[in-house]
This record gives sequence, C-alpha cells and structure tokens, in this order.
Amino acid sequence: MYSPPGIRYHFGGRRDTIDPQTHMRKLLIFIPLAATMAGAGCSTVGDGLRSLNSVTEVIPNALDAAPLVYRPEIQQGNIVTQEQVNQLKPGMSKRQVRFLLGSPMLTDVFHNDRWDYAYTFGKGSKPTESKRVTVYFEGDRLTRIAGDLRPQPESERTEAKKEILVTVPDWDAPATTLWGRALKTVGVGDD
Repeated sequence: MYSPPGIRYHFGGRRDTIDPQTHMRKLLIFIPLAATMAGAGCSTVGDGLRSLNSVTEVIPNALDAAPLVYRPEIQQGNIVTQEQVNQLKPGMSKRQVRFLLGSPMLTDVFHNDRWDYAYTFGKGSKPTESKRVTVYFEGDRLTRIAGDLRPQPESERTEAKKEILVTVPDWDAPATTLWGRALKTVGVGDD
C-alpha cells in the first residue's frame, strides 16, 4: 500500500509513521517468496505440468484411483450392433436405415448424404469402448458403409442370441410373521 510521506497510521493504540520505502522493500521480498512457494507447490503435482492435457487430467485421475468414489457406467451415443449392420443393404432408403439404426448421432448440414453413428462406453471418466459407423447415401438410397462395423458375408455371420425364458416358481409365504413366531415362543401368541 503506497502512502505519501508524513501520513500516520494508527495500529492498535500505537501511532507509527510508515515509511513508503520500507513498505516497498517488504513487498519486494514478499513477491519473490510467494512466487517461489507457488512454484514449489506446483512441482508436487508431478509430471502434470509437462502438458496442458495432463494438467487437466490430474484431478479425474486422482478421483478414479480413490477407492470409495462411485464410478457410474456411462453410455453415450447410439448402440449399433453387428447384427444391425448386417441387415443394411445397398439401395435401402434413409427411412429404412433410420428404422434399423435409429436417429444418427451426427448429421452434417453441409453433407446431408452422410450419417454418423458414434458410441462410447466407459466407467467413470475413462471410455473403455468406442465404436463408429458412417453410412453414405446418394439421393435417398444407401450406397456405402464405413467405420468400425461393416456388414459381414453370410458365411461369417453368427446367429443372434435368442432370449431365454426362465420360469421361477411362486414363493409361499410362511403363515406367521417373525413377530408372530416370537410371541408364540414366549407363550403369548395364538396357537
């Protein structure tokens, strides 16, 4: 704080004259000291300062390593399976493709004849699975499929897993409750 010469400040019952040069010297000592401490504090982050990308990942990585932090499973995008892609045929209309694969994740305004289907799955902040399928049209008809999943030849296709129906027998509840059995044991309950 700069103060003109001759200005007096009152601190807790004592009247002192603060010399601006003394104040400036203290400030010049404090600034390098604070910069040194800040630099030393940042070096404890480790290799995080090597790139901006790794600095921004320090906190998520620390949270992923914490044992009691809940990490939900996160699914983003369209789930497109190999069976769905196998059903695509050249010449299908956009409406038929939308029925099979769902609405595209990305439709480009400048490329109306290209639809992108993207899917990521992960636990916490780390995606473990990522798939991408792009379908191309000419006019209203499907012409090409690109990406991670492509139609398989008939000889390589596997049958889709059928649903398994499991029948569970009904549960017969005991005639008396726990409270009723306790009262019966003591001799107070109904016989």
